[in-house]
Amino acid sequence: MTKEENEKRLTYLKGIVARLPEKPGSYQFYDDEHTIIYVGKAKSLKARVSSYFHTEVDRFKTKVLVSKIHDISYTVVNTEEDALLLENSLIKKYNPRYNVLLKDGKTYPSICVTNEPFPRIFKTRTINKKWGTYYGPYSHIGSMYAVLELINKLYKPRTCRQPITKEGISAKKYQVCLEYHIKNCYGPCVAKQSYEDYQENIRQAREILKGNTRQILREMREEMERLAENLEFEKAEEIKQKYLLIDSFVSKSEVVSHTINNVDVVSITSDEKTAYINYIHVSNGSINQSFTIEYKKKMDETDEELLQLGIVELRERFKSDAKEVIVPIEIPEISENITFTVPQRGDKKTLLDLSIMNGKQYKFDRLKQAEKLNPEQKQVRLMKELQEKLGLPKMPYQIECFDNSNISGTDAVAACVVFKSMKPSKKDYKKYNIKTVVGPDDYASMKEVVHRRYSRLLEEEEPLPDLIVADGGKGQMEVIREVIQDELNLDIPIAGLAKDNRHRTNELLYGFPPRVIGLKTDSELFHVLTQLQDEVHRFAITFHREKRSKRALESELDNIKGVGPKTRDELLNGLKSVKRISEANLDTLTDIVGAAKAKIVYDYFHEEKGRVADSK
Repeated sequence: MTKEENEKRLTYLKGIVARLPEKPGSYQFYDDEHTIIYVGKAKSLKARVSSYFHTEVDRFKTKVLVSKIHDISYTVVNTEEDALLLENSLIKKYNPRYNVLLKDGKTYPSICVTNEPFPRIFKTRTINKKWGTYYGPYSHIGSMYAVLELINKLYKPRTCRQPITKEGISAKKYQVCLEYHIKNCYGPCVAKQSYEDYQENIRQAREILKGNTRQILREMREEMERLAENLEFEKAEEIKQKYLLIDSFVSKSEVVSHTINNVDVVSITSDEKTAYINYIHVSNGSINQSFTIEYKKKMDETDEELLQLGIVELRERFKSDAKEVIVPIEIPEISENITFTVPQRGDKKTLLDLSIMNGKQYKFDRLKQAEKLNPEQKQVRLMKELQEKLGLPKMPYQIECFDNSNISGTDAVAACVVFKSMKPSKKDYKKYNIKTVVGPDDYASMKEVVHRRYSRLLEEEEPLPDLIVADGGKGQMEVIREVIQDELNLDIPIAGLAKDNRHRTNELLYGFPPRVIGLKTDSELFHVLTQLQDEVHRFAITFHREKRSKRALESELDNIKGVGPKTRDELLNGLKSVKRISEANLDTLTDIVGAAKAKIVYDYFHEEKGRVADSK
C-alpha cells in the first residue's frame, strides 16, 4: 500500500469514527477483503473506537491491527451487559483473527438423560439436544463415574437400547434381559416396574445430576417418616438404604458450607500467550461442577477483559442463573442482576482458592500434554526456568559438572560430564588422571582439572559452557571461581549443589558470596540438576574403578620377568583373570602363548606358591 492509499484509508476510517454514537455497543473491524478481523465491545462506541486511531498509541499489536483495518461497522445496544453478550456471540460465530481464540483442549464427557418414554442415563462425548438433556461436561472423570454409579445403585435405570413404549408393554412385545436377572434393572419393559415409579426415579436422578442431593435427602426423610407412621417398615427400610447411599456420596463430595447455595466461582491463570479460566458451580453447599476453558491471546488483552468474556461464555454454556459470582479481581459489572464478590477470607475465599488451584493444574496438564508431543518444549521450559532462577544472561544450553574420585589419594581421577539442552551429551564427557596433586586433596584436584579443561577449550577455540555446576557447596564453588575468573579471566556462571548432613542434595547455590536459590526439591528442574550430579558421580567412580582394577591386574603380571604386554593381554583374554592364570596347568598355558612363555608363567606362579608354603 502506498503512502497516499494509506492516508486515504485513514481519512475514510476517521470519518466513520466521527459519526459513531456515544452509546454502548459492539464494533467490528474488517480487512481489505471485508472479512471481520476484530470484534470489540464498548460502554461508549465513539470513545473506544477513536482510541485506536490516536497518534500516541504505542502498543505494537494495536498498531498492527489498525494497519489492517479497511472498514468499521457497529451495533448499538441498550446496556453494557448486552454489548458483552453480543461481542461473545460474534467472536464465536466469526472467530476473528485478532480476537482471543477459545480452545477447550479436548471434549469432556457429559451425562445424557434421554427423551424416551423410559429414559436411559449414560455418559457421552456427543451432544445432540434432540436426544435428551445433558449434564456436565465433567472435567474430572472420576466424579462423573461416581455419580453414574450412585444413580445405577439407587434407581437401576434400563441400559438396553430397544425403544420401549407403554403400548408395547401392554401388548407384551418385550422380554426381560440378563440385566433384570442379575438385579441391575427392575424390568419396566414387562411392567415389573410401573411407568410412574420409573418416572419418579428419573426425576430424582435428574436432581442428583443438578447437584440437589440435599433436597432429595429431605424428601426421602419425609417419606421414611410417613411410611413408619403407617407401619410400612419394609418400604421405609428400602428408602433408608437409598438415603444412606446418597448421604455417603454427599459426604465424599467437596462440601464448603451449607449456607452457600447457587453461586458461581470464576478465576483466571494467565501468561503472555494464554489465559486459563476455571469455573466452579456451588449448589446446596457442595461443588457439582468444575470446568476450565483456554483462551489464546491475540492482542494485549487484560485479565479483567478475559475474565469478563470467560464469565459470559461459561454461564451461557452451563445455563447458570446464579446471582452471585466469586472472582479474584474487580471487574466491571456485566449485569444489574449479578453481584461480583472478591473474598478476602472465609468459605468464599476457600472456594476461590480451589478454583485458582484447578486453573493452575489445568495449565500444568496442558503443558505436559504439549511436551509429550514436542519433547524439546520441555527442555526449553526447564532451561528458561533455570535462567530465571539464577538470573543468567542467556539460557544455559551447555552445562558442565566436575567430580573427583580416589581412595586415600591413590589412583586419583576426575570426571567432567556435559549436559546439552538439559540432556546428557555422553560424547562430550571427559576423564582426567590427576597429575600434579599428591594425596587426597579434593580442592587441589578440582583446581587442576578445571584449569586443564578450560585452558584447552580456549586453545582449541571450542565453545565454553553456559553454566558450571560444582558438585559441592561453597568450597568447591570458590575453587572453580579462582580458576575461571582469577586465572583464566573467563566469565562463566558457577552454581553449586550442596548436601545436608545425611549426604542428600538439598540446596542450589549461586553467586559470590553464594546464596541459596529457592527451588523445591521435588520440582522437575531440581530432578534434572540431581541427575547431572548423579551422572558425574557415576562417571567418575566408574573411571576410578577401571583404573584401580587395571593397575591391580597389570602389577601382578608385569612382575613376571620375560612376559611383555602382548603375552599379558593374550593370557587375560584367554583366561579372564590373574587367579585363573595362576591355577592353569602347563598345557593350557601352552595352548594360549606357546611353550616358552607358558613355562615362564607356570614356574612363576608355582614357585610363588612353593615359597608361600615353605614360609609356613
